[in-house]
Amino acid sequence: MLKAVQLGRNSGLRVSELCLGTMNFGEPGRGHQGDWTLDIDEARVIFKAAIDKGLFYFDCADVYGLGACERVVGELLRELLPRDEYVIATKIANPMGSHPNQGGLSRKHVMEAVDASLERLGLDYIDHLVIHRHPQAIRSHVETPIEESLEALHDVVKAGKVLYLGASSMFAWQFTELQLTAERHGWTKFISMQNHYNLVYREEEREMNPYCERTGVALMPWSPLARGILTGSYKGGFDHGATDRSQGRDRVRTEGLYHGSATFDIADRVVEISKKYGKAPAQIALAWLLNKPQIDAPVVGVSKITQLEQLVDATDVTLEDDDVEYLEELYEPVQNLLSIGYS
Repeated sequence: MLKAVQLGRNSGLRVSELCLGTMNFGEPGRGHQGDWTLDIDEARVIFKAAIDKGLFYFDCADVYGLGACERVVGELLRELLPRDEYVIATKIANPMGSHPNQGGLSRKHVMEAVDASLERLGLDYIDHLVIHRHPQAIRSHVETPIEESLEALHDVVKAGKVLYLGASSMFAWQFTELQLTAERHGWTKFISMQNHYNLVYREEEREMNPYCERTGVALMPWSPLARGILTGSYKGGFDHGATDRSQGRDRVRTEGLYHGSATFDIADRVVEISKKYGKAPAQIALAWLLNKPQIDAPVVGVSKITQLEQLVDATDVTLEDDDVEYLEELYEPVQNLLSIGYS
């Protein structure tokens, strides 16, 4: 069973040790992940199993399935749990359509996006609203003044539509600027950072992770299993995908994220260590992350109950120091993905 943990030191919000990412739940064929999306009936059995294991923290985004994910997640949570027994996070900022104001973090879009998410979720409030990217790093949108975005986010909190704010992938200096600007104006600050961090992409160890640890901000990484690389889905190379996801359109996205020369050698070591512990590779990769004291509630995605059960069991795995060093020693620095495109 998963335990409840405090989400960082700057809030009283408690969440489950793992957060269930729901990008793959919605309407098959709809959105950028449509070729590996599960429908509501397929998602229901996973949600029930997650709840039975003590998982009560769920993460989605308006852009997942272009709204379909939020509709499915909202319906399932309203069906399965009382409102005060789960925590729902959703994200805004990425384009929801081709119109100039259908994305970004302008005041107009923040207000409209929050209302649209609430309607799709069928809820009166969002526990944890996450900005999907920095206000000045949204594709195809103007670089919105951060003061405009921060005040709008503060206003949706004060209106009771949102309880807590979180942020996602950006440079540490950008996040620091957001936090200090909010503090200076007396606006709501961010309690969490959902960043890109795993065994084969560790650039966040330079600045973002230490900054968040020092200031009490929760770190809840996305893609802790490197989109299947650390589970063995790619069998040593991008052209060896063994799952629907690794063989479909998502493979292009995965290739764009992982450029390290040792990526698959590290994945091989995960497999090697997994045999020593009698665990699956996914469990070792997640245990490595969870053994970092600054990490709270990594966002994990599953398509099968067996995968969920493995990841829950990984929360009880403690790696020996020598094994941690063995897993980490091949990593070579790569260019920060935020500086060359879109992490």
